[in-house]
Formats: sequence, structure tokens, C-alpha cells
Amino acid sequence: MAPAPHVEPPQRLVRALGAGTPWLAELPGLVRKSLARWDLTAERVIAPGGRVSLVVLVRRADGAPAVLKLRAAGAEAEAAALARWDGHGAVRLLDAAPETGALLLERLHAEVSLRSLPEAKATLEAVSALRRLWVPPGGGHPFTTVERHTARAVDGMRKHLPEEARPLLEEALALRSALLADAPEDVLLHGDFRQGAVLSADPGRAHWLVVGPDPLVGERAYDLARLVRDRLHDLVATSGAPALARRRVAKLADSLEVDRERLRGWSVFRAVESGARQLAAGNRADGEALLEFAGWL
Repeated sequence: MAPAPHVEPPQRLVRALGAGTPWLAELPGLVRKSLARWDLTAERVIAPGGRVSLVVLVRRADGAPAVLKLRAAGAEAEAAALARWDGHGAVRLLDAAPETGALLLERLHAEVSLRSLPEAKATLEAVSALRRLWVPPGGGHPFTTVERHTARAVDGMRKHLPEEARPLLEEALALRSALLADAPEDVLLHGDFRQGAVLSADPGRAHWLVVGPDPLVGERAYDLARLVRDRLHDLVATSGAPALARRRVAKLADSLEVDRERLRGWSVFRAVESGARQLAAGNRADGEALLEFAGWL
């Protein structure tokens, strides 16, 4: 095994976690331990990468390509979800050491996601990929529920949304309460599904495979709601955007046999919740675009 390279966390990760986060200082040591654990040779760090993880392209002892992923949090849940899917529709988990945040994954083509396709084709492929993930979570699973996950966001929504957005906030919270009161199912969800989370794979596998889950258990409409607003900035710049957004809800709901009103409700809640987070992070333009989108629905 070659010596571990110098690890410089991508700026996107540093900004998301905060430069003083202890985990960032521990990263070089975690990389070295993971390379030694699985007898890996590092090639390069993927940039810009994610907001909660470092991704390193590696080679196994036999020369086979793989990916080493180190998560600041949530490695146990991601490993459990990938093991549950077992390569069906998602990247294959080769090994894991969740106690150190380390996952060893099959290598996909990180530079080629569904966002490289025209929107209509990308949406078709995204729907196909997402459908394969919705399976029973299994007994004794470690996944949190949509109810608990969304409850954590409520205080932040109330704190960070401006006064003029209060009616939209109250609508989003009322929709959440109503949707949770009669949730129709509990399946394993990706949790952060979007076109950018679906990557091209090598021949012999499904052409498109899903990566980067933040898995939850809940109803399918919650998972699909993030896809509704994909390529949001393109949508905002389009003539007749509000009507197009509503048509997206209808088409996606019908294509995956999800109730339209439930999808609309979760789309509103998730857009308002994300808008609040963006505003809290100082990303005013993104936050306002998300709130505008929620208002369209």
C-alpha cells in the first residue's frame, strides 16, 4: 500500500461543517486508518464533494477501483440502507466501519450524474431509479422516521423565516401535521433523492445507480418531494414557472402512483424547510427561490 496522500478537505465540506469542526482535523488520521484497514491505495480526493463527507478514489489490493467515503455523521444508517438495497438500484457497499464513519463503496462515474441529461430524460431515469429503492426497511432497522426527522427542523423554520413568510410557514407546518396523521405506509426512503444523486455505472450494472442516502422510513411522497424542485433555478427563470411546477407534481405523482395532494403537501413542507436552512446559512437567493417555489404550489 502506498503512503496516504495529504488530505485537504474540499472547501464545500469546510464551509458546510465549519472550519473549526474537530472532525475535519481528524480526517487525515481517519483516512490513513481506513486505507490500512482495507489495504487500499489512494488516488485523489473528489471535489467539490459532499457537505457531510469526504470521498476518496482508491484502489484495492488487487487493483480494483473503489471509493472510500468518510462521513462526519450518519455512516451507520447509510451502511444499513446500502446493505438493505444490496446493489439493487444503488451503489454497492463493499465494506464498512461505521464506528469511524468509513464506507468502502464500488466506484461509479462521479462526473456523470442525471443532471448531465436533458430534463425530460433525466426525470424518466430518476423515477426508475427511485422506484427500486422503496422496499420494506426490515426488522430491527436503525433508520429514523420522517416524523422524527422533520420534527427537528420545526424550530429552525420558526426562527429563520422572515415575518412575511409566516403564512407560508404555518401552511407548511399544518400540512406536515395532516400528512403524518394518516401516513399510508412505511418504506425505506433515500431521504435526499435528487438527480445529482444518481450516477452512471460501468457495463454489467444498471446504467444509473443511486448514491448518498440519508435514509429514513416513511411514505414515498416524502422522498419524491425533493425531486419535484430539481433544477430549481432553471425553473425559476422559465416563463410560466408556477404552472410548470404544479404540472411536475401531477406528472411525478402519476408516474409513481403517489397521491398528488400528498406529494404537493410534502413538496411545500420540504421547500419551506430547505428555504429556512438556506436563509440561516446566509444563502439569501437560494432561500428566497425555495420559498417562492413553495408559494407556487
